[in-house]
Amino acid sequence: MKRVVVIGGGHGQSIVLRGIKKIPDVHLTAIVTVADDGGSTGRLRREFNIPAMGDIRGVMTALAEDENILTELMDYRFEDGGVHGEMDGHNLGNIILTALTRSSGSFMDAVTKISTVLRVKGDIVPSTTEVITLYAVMEDGTIVRGESNIPRYRNKITRVYYDHEVKATELAVNAIKEADYIVFGIGSLYTSILPNLIITDIAKAIRESKAEKIYICNSMTQAGETEGYSVEDHVKAIENVIGENEVGIVAYACDEIPEEVLENYRKEDAEPVKIRKRYHPYRIDKRELLEFHAGQVRHDAEKIRAYFEKDVMGQ
Repeated sequence: MKRVVVIGGGHGQSIVLRGIKKIPDVHLTAIVTVADDGGSTGRLRREFNIPAMGDIRGVMTALAEDENILTELMDYRFEDGGVHGEMDGHNLGNIILTALTRSSGSFMDAVTKISTVLRVKGDIVPSTTEVITLYAVMEDGTIVRGESNIPRYRNKITRVYYDHEVKATELAVNAIKEADYIVFGIGSLYTSILPNLIITDIAKAIRESKAEKIYICNSMTQAGETEGYSVEDHVKAIENVIGENEVGIVAYACDEIPEEVLENYRKEDAEPVKIRKRYHPYRIDKRELLEFHAGQVRHDAEKIRAYFEKDVMGQ
């Protein structure tokens, strides 16, 4: 049984998990950020002073053994909020997690109970159970408060941080220590991946771990976060936190992207992430890892499974 830890948040992490969970003899642990403060998640955390649960809910449905009516309901969003609009935009899974947290008195207990009901394959661990707020320092010295506000500022990010020392969950630290493989990504670099890594205990555990460390690089830059970033820039941002030469493998999607899809991204000031240098201290695996749907670029869970099983684990 190989132990695989996937660190991140958002839709990208869920895609990685959907792929790797299909590999035999793998124990998965998803370490998930709770720094989100937007949408339904943000409203509930402000109202009840609990950690953000949106990314964790997405990971739950990704790791569910069978994606059935219950997993669909966990992702159900109220588009019509009723007569007074109070439910508008809320997600049913977020509400369930909030209710369980309040009834049990423990965010971790709520995650465990829902994971059991969904028959989740693996462990879902928040990087911390504290209610945290992410800050970003921009190149011009401006400080932006709140995960959801950071991409809106449309400036170059120098670093992200918390305003106090955040304590990692013991389960997250232990999973990293016991891992055979640690995977970063896919996802927003500064608002999904780094919010986990800037927690001191997590960065320290990664540095001390003997696991193979793999970064699945984003295929497109992201306006407000990584405009103009190369593969090397993405890796540097990660290693600035966890330590130099910690990333051993970078998975790079070399698929040819249709012109009409590229045009959609140009309208959002986004472009394909490119490799700028010829030589690297880490191995770069160029593989076809993408799919294209409704004019969008997405990593393909099945292609990630095949890549990870064959080229990383050597099965």
